[in-house]
Amino acid sequence: MKKYWLPILLLLFSTGLMAQSNGNYVYNFLSLNYSSRIAGLGSNLISVHDEDPSIITTNPSLISDRHHTSLMMNFTNYFKGSNYISALYSHSFEKVGSFAFEMRYVGYGRFTETDVTGQEIGSFRAGDLAAIVGWGRELGKGFSVGASLKMIYCGYADYNSFGIAADVAGTYYNEKKRLSVSLLFKNMGSELKPFTPGNFEKLPFDIQLAFSQRFAHIPVRYHISLHSLYKWNMAYTGTDNPLYSKDAITGEVQTPSKAATFFDNLFRHVVVGIEIIPVKYLSLYFAYNHNIHQEMKIPQKRSFAGFSYGFMINIRSIQVGFSRNHYAVGAVPNNLTFSMNIEELSKLSKENKEKKLIRQNQKNEKD
Repeated sequence: MKKYWLPILLLLFSTGLMAQSNGNYVYNFLSLNYSSRIAGLGSNLISVHDEDPSIITTNPSLISDRHHTSLMMNFTNYFKGSNYISALYSHSFEKVGSFAFEMRYVGYGRFTETDVTGQEIGSFRAGDLAAIVGWGRELGKGFSVGASLKMIYCGYADYNSFGIAADVAGTYYNEKKRLSVSLLFKNMGSELKPFTPGNFEKLPFDIQLAFSQRFAHIPVRYHISLHSLYKWNMAYTGTDNPLYSKDAITGEVQTPSKAATFFDNLFRHVVVGIEIIPVKYLSLYFAYNHNIHQEMKIPQKRSFAGFSYGFMINIRSIQVGFSRNHYAVGAVPNNLTFSMNIEELSKLSKENKEKKLIRQNQKNEKD
C-alpha cells in the first residue's frame, strides 16, 4: 500500500478542491497543448506506449523507465501576439518510481496601459506560469498509475493569482493486442490567492478517456479520445443562437431536431485521430475535433476548423515534431517539439568512439 500513497493522496486532496467548468473559469492555459504530437492528434488525452516524452505532459500514468533522462522542449506560436513554451525532464528512481519535472510559460505580449479617462500612461505584460511535478509507476499486468501536481502563477499588470491543481490518471496496456486505454481526471484544484480578494473562480476541470491501438499488419495506429465526460450538453448556445433561421410567417426559431441535437452533442465529446508510420523513424498524424469545428465554423463558408495534422521524426533518440491546429481563418497555431534521451545519446556516442578506435587500430595493424 505504501507504494501507491502519492496518487491516492493527490486524488483525495484534489477531489475536495475539484471545480466544475459549467461556465467561465480561471487558469485556461492549463488546457493548452504542450506537445506537437498531442496537438496534431486532436488536442486531448493520448494513450500510447512509446518513448516520446511529450505524451506524458498530459498523461502522468505513462511516466516510466522508457523516458528516463528524456528532455523535451515545446514552442507554440499561438494567436496574434501570444506564444507559449514548455520544458520537461524525466528521471526514474529505483523503488520510488519515475518522475517528470516540467515548466510552462504563456506570454500574451505587451499591452497599452491607460487611466480611467483613456490617457495612455505606459504599458504592461501578461503571462501565466506553471511548475509541475509528475509521478508514474507500473503496477504489473499492463496497469500503470500516475499523478501530477501543478503550482500556478498568473500575472496581468497589477493583478495576480496563485493556485494549485492536480491530475490523476490510470492506464491499461495490452501488449499482445497493442491496445492502450487511459482515464484522466484533469485540473482538480483551486485558487489559493484569487485575482480579486474573496472571488475564487473555477478551474478547467475535465474527465477524459482515451483509446489507442496499432494494427498488426499495417503501419497505422488509431486514437480515440473522449472528453468532458462529466457533462452532456456541450453547446454554448440554445434557442437564442443568432445563426438559427426563423420561420418567415410565425417568426419562430427553427431549431435542429432532437435527433440532430443528440448526435451533435455525442460527437462533440469525441476526437478521432490517425497516426501513419511508413518507416520506423517517421510518423504522420491527422485528427478531427468535432466540438472545435462546431464552435469555430462559419456557416456561410466551409472551413477546416477542428482539423489538425503534423509529423514526427525520430532518429537515434532525437525526436522533432511539428503540427498545426485549425480554429478559424487566420487562427492556425504552429506547434514545434524537440526531445532527446540524454542517456541513450551518451551510449551512442560511446559506441561510436569505440567503433572509431577499433577502425583506427585495424588501420594501424595493416600499416
